Amino acid sequence: MNRIVEKVNFPIPKQPKAKRVAAYARVSSGKDEMLHSLSAQISYYSELIQGHPGWLYCGVFSDEAYTGTKDNRTGFQSLISECRKGNIDLIITKSISRFARNTVTLLETVRELKLFGIDVFFEEQNIHTISADGELMMTILASYAQAESLSASENQKWRIRKAFENGEIVNLRFLFGYRINGAKIEIDPAQADIVREVFERAVNGESFTAIAKDLNNRSITRCLGGKWNSQRIRDLLSNEKYLGNALLQKKYRNNHLEKKLIHNDGQLPKYYAEGTHDAIVDEELFAKTQDILCYLAKRRETLKKPTLCAFSGMIVCDNCGAKYKRTTSKGKHAWQCKTFLTQGKAFCPSRQIPEEELYRLATEVLKLDEFDEDILHSKIKNIRAKNNCTLTFYFADGKEVSKNWVPRTRKNSWTAEMRECARQRVLNQRGKL
Repeated sequence: MNRIVEKVNFPIPKQPKAKRVAAYARVSSGKDEMLHSLSAQISYYSELIQGHPGWLYCGVFSDEAYTGTKDNRTGFQSLISECRKGNIDLIITKSISRFARNTVTLLETVRELKLFGIDVFFEEQNIHTISADGELMMTILASYAQAESLSASENQKWRIRKAFENGEIVNLRFLFGYRINGAKIEIDPAQADIVREVFERAVNGESFTAIAKDLNNRSITRCLGGKWNSQRIRDLLSNEKYLGNALLQKKYRNNHLEKKLIHNDGQLPKYYAEGTHDAIVDEELFAKTQDILCYLAKRRETLKKPTLCAFSGMIVCDNCGAKYKRTTSKGKHAWQCKTFLTQGKAFCPSRQIPEEELYRLATEVLKLDEFDEDILHSKIKNIRAKNNCTLTFYFADGKEVSKNWVPRTRKNSWTAEMRECARQRVLNQRGKL
C-alpha cells in the first residue's frame, strides 16, 4: 500500500521594515555653552536612534546660532530635502520651539511631511504629528511658543534701548581700525594707521575710487576680507566711531520673525554717545572730511537729474555681470561697466562704448531708418557687451544678433589737420638732431 505524503509550505513571516529615523537639534546662540549643548544633543540622538531595535539611523541634522523663527536654516532645510526624497520615516526633536517658533512655518512643514507619511515626534510635549489629535495640540503649543518668542524679543529690545540711553555700545562685532572683544574696544595700531591715511588723503582731494584702488593694490582688506570701493571709503569717512563717539540705533529689526535689518530713518530714536572709546582721528580732521562729504552729497543731488537715456539698465558687462553706466567727458557721452568705474581696470578690463555707436548699432539691428526708443524697449530685452568690441542684442522672441563696434581711440579722433601738425613737429625735431 502506497502512502501519499503531501508537502505543506508554511509562509515565511515577513521581517518588519526598519524605520528610517533622523533627528533635528538647534541652538540659537554661538556661545561656547550653547555649542556644548548642541554637541550633547547630537550625541544623545545618535545613540538613541542607533540603539533602538528596528530603527535605521539616518543622521542628526543641526543648526547653530539660528533662531527658530527663520526658514533659512541650512540643517533644517537639508532635513526637509531628505524627507522629500523619501529617505526618512520619522523625525525626533526636543520640542516644538526647537523645530520652529513660527506657527505658520511649523504647520506648513508638518502638513507637508504628513502627506509623505512622515511622523515628527516632539519629546518634550510627547506629541506625534501623525496621530489624530497631534496637529491640534501642536497648533496650540506652537502659538504659545511664538508668543513666547515675541515676549523674549520685546524684552531684549527693551534691554538694548536702555543700554543705548545709557550710552553703551551694543552688538558691535567688528570695525576696521579696532579690535573688539565683547564690550572692550581697543585700537588696532596697524589698521588705525590706514584709517588716518584714508582721512588725510580724502582731505587732500584724492578721489575715493583712487584711494580704494590703492588699498586693494596693497592687499589691504576690510575687516571680513572684502575689497574696498568708493562706497566703503565713504562709509569709513562718515563713521563717527573713529572720533571716539557712537551714534546708536542706526538700524533695527523689522520684527521678531523675519529679523530683517532696516535703516533707522527716524522710525525710532537715535542716541549719540561721546567718548565711548579711544579715537583714531582728531576732531579737526574729522570735521574737514564731513565738509567734503557734505559738498559731494550736494553735488550728487545737483547732478542727480540725469537725462533719461534709452539704454539705461539694458547693457550688461560680459566680464563681471555688472550693468553699464552713462558717463560724460568733454561733452561726449559713453557707456562704461560699473565695476570698472568704481574699482578700476584690475577688477574689470571692459571697454568704454561710445554712445553714438550704441545708437548706430541698435538702429541697424532693429532695421530702422532712424532710432526709435519705444521699438528698442519693446523688442530688445538686454544688450551684452563683450571685451572684443562686440555687442550682442537679445530679442524678446529669443533671437540674438551680434555686432562689432569701433573703439574710440586717440588715433581715430585725430583730424587731418591734427595729423599734419604732428608730422611737422616730428620733422622739426629730426632737423634739430
